[in-house]
Amino acid sequence: MIQGIQLIILGRQGAGKGTQCGWLSNHYVVPHISTGDILRAAVKEGTTLGKLAKEIMDAGGLVGDDVMIGIIEERLNRPDAARRGYILDGFPRTVAQAEALGAMREKGPDVVVDLDVPRELVIERISARRVCRDCGSNYTAMAAEAAREICERCGGDIVLRDDDTPEAINQRLDLYESQTAPLLEYYDDRGLLAVVNGVGPPNRVFERLVTTIDSARRPHP
Repeated sequence: MIQGIQLIILGRQGAGKGTQCGWLSNHYVVPHISTGDILRAAVKEGTTLGKLAKEIMDAGGLVGDDVMIGIIEERLNRPDAARRGYILDGFPRTVAQAEALGAMREKGPDVVVDLDVPRELVIERISARRVCRDCGSNYTAMAAEAAREICERCGGDIVLRDDDTPEAINQRLDLYESQTAPLLEYYDDRGLLAVVNGVGPPNRVFERLVTTIDSARRPHP
């Protein structure tokens, strides 16, 4: 693989991973692979996977390991990720997924970042976010009001996501603590984990991320 990076971003939902991963993708010139985006596209298209994923996500659950591992392996085999690397957002969520990633032809990560934002703050952020029903653009509640609940990109309706009800939010955060948080110990034991404070203006958080990643990453031959 030519010079690039293989990066995992961990953190509670609402920590700002999507924004930061987009910026990091441009900075390092590698694809941002969001399992949430992949699953929501399947839901919108009404595929078999999409229907199953919608039922699980609406209840605040997580899609099973076997399905997610298959999705990620297929995506990492595409030319952009195979040549340059990746930024994974939403995968792995469990130690079993992490072990599977490490077995995918040396596609294990160079650096694993935990974007640390307190639970009470991410609940506040998630409760305020909205999405365009048609194109998937994200808004805050305040921005949605300013746009009169019409998407500025495509003119679609801006709505509360089906999986952003208070019950589903708390269920997802509880699942994160019980299933995903053990990844911190897993990657820390392997010397791959770096913790970055995710509180503050997004541009400052981005600066912290780049500084931490550049200090921790291992060079490619």
